[in-house]
Amino acid sequence: MASHIIGYIGKISEEEYNEEQDVYENDDYVGRTGVESSFEKYLRGIDGKQEIEMSVDGTVTGETVTQDAVQGSSVVLTIDATLQDVTEKALKNNIEKIRNGGFSSSYDAKGGAVVVMDVNSGEVLAMASYPDYDPNSWVGGISKKDYEVIRTNNSLFNKSISGSYAPGSIYKMVTAISGLQTGAVSITEKINDTGVYSYGNKTWKCWYYTDYHRGHGYLDVSGAIQHSCNYYFYEISRRMGIDNLVKYAKYFGLGSKTGIELPSETAGTLASKETSEKQGKAWNGGDVLNAAIGQGDNDFSPIQIAKYISMVANGGNKINPTIIKTILNSDRTEVSKTEIEQYSKQRLGLTDEENVDVPISQENLNAVLQGMKSVTDETGGTAYSIFKNFNIEVGGKTGSAEAGKDVNAWFVGFAPYNNPEIAVVVLVENGGHGNYTAEVARDIIAEYFGMNIDANEIKENNEALNYTESIQ
Repeated sequence: MASHIIGYIGKISEEEYNEEQDVYENDDYVGRTGVESSFEKYLRGIDGKQEIEMSVDGTVTGETVTQDAVQGSSVVLTIDATLQDVTEKALKNNIEKIRNGGFSSSYDAKGGAVVVMDVNSGEVLAMASYPDYDPNSWVGGISKKDYEVIRTNNSLFNKSISGSYAPGSIYKMVTAISGLQTGAVSITEKINDTGVYSYGNKTWKCWYYTDYHRGHGYLDVSGAIQHSCNYYFYEISRRMGIDNLVKYAKYFGLGSKTGIELPSETAGTLASKETSEKQGKAWNGGDVLNAAIGQGDNDFSPIQIAKYISMVANGGNKINPTIIKTILNSDRTEVSKTEIEQYSKQRLGLTDEENVDVPISQENLNAVLQGMKSVTDETGGTAYSIFKNFNIEVGGKTGSAEAGKDVNAWFVGFAPYNNPEIAVVVLVENGGHGNYTAEVARDIIAEYFGMNIDANEIKENNEALNYTESIQ
């Protein structure tokens, strides 16, 4: 039974802190950010009025209530309290393990984020950003010293909704679906990865060639996802062009705010001709190759990625991510979903999206999902070492994306494979390799399904497959 949180979740920006510093020092301050600020209208209630009669010497001679106080409503969050705790601990432990060389290589992991989402409703069941902070620090007014520590660690920045990161190979499901739907490739066609892809007067290399000096050979779409073959996605993106790729990426919500009921959400950036034009850059034919493997101008938040993976898992059905389970009035009636959505959009300055239907063939989607399953349950899958002894079938995808000198690590997955309920998105800044982060998702899935697995019983192969979607 999920134990949902009532009240507050969220982080604040430094500007918000500076604007409200006087309020922070007030003992009565309960928070004007996150859910509490967005839904203060419902939480606050209505003050009552009382008339007091007094004699000339100040003695109270009578009291009359002229207006009864109305208790504020309860905002019930979708967050599962137990799952949230497990998620925060799993992320923190994973980052520390990467830093300490607990895998085959060590990286100076700088932080990370996790989003756990119900794939059918869009409800956020857990959301973590690290480094984090103790909300109790604000009780009674936070000291400047404690606040400076939090600010120095950048703990107030919610990476889950405000951070924007190149997705790397976790973007390849969009490219695969786009290619299949437009007829640029079929589910049975096999493309021969020779390792080096030539287009115009430039060449791009598959990560496998960079590491092992040979290509993957002939792969269909499922195999290309399983092995994360750059060459395959270079070829199908060249065939279909950037406009088709952008069409499907937009349908999955990439490059747009999700509308989650929290402030400071980023829209991210979707690689496209339009984006290049806004940036004053010429669009080159080869740019679609970088876009196809989740590089180039592509930058998305973990919450956007969670929406995208949930839609892949649920059959391509649109969802609206939400952190509000319900709002209960003092008389125990519920505020309608429509009212909640409209109020939230008004507070956040969002407008209704144009609802464009983009049908996706179940046959095509199944081929993509099969590739994601192979990532976790077949030898050669980039997360097989983490899930090979797991009792639940998981569809997944790893990604390692260049970010300057760093290599950000992603794992995205959903479970159970045959009847998906949840999607899990894990990002670790400079985490090195996507399969390093897969154990976070494994622990979260285990908790959600009540498996109570001792992580020590799972023997992992820590000699991780080394790959990065380099821009060549």
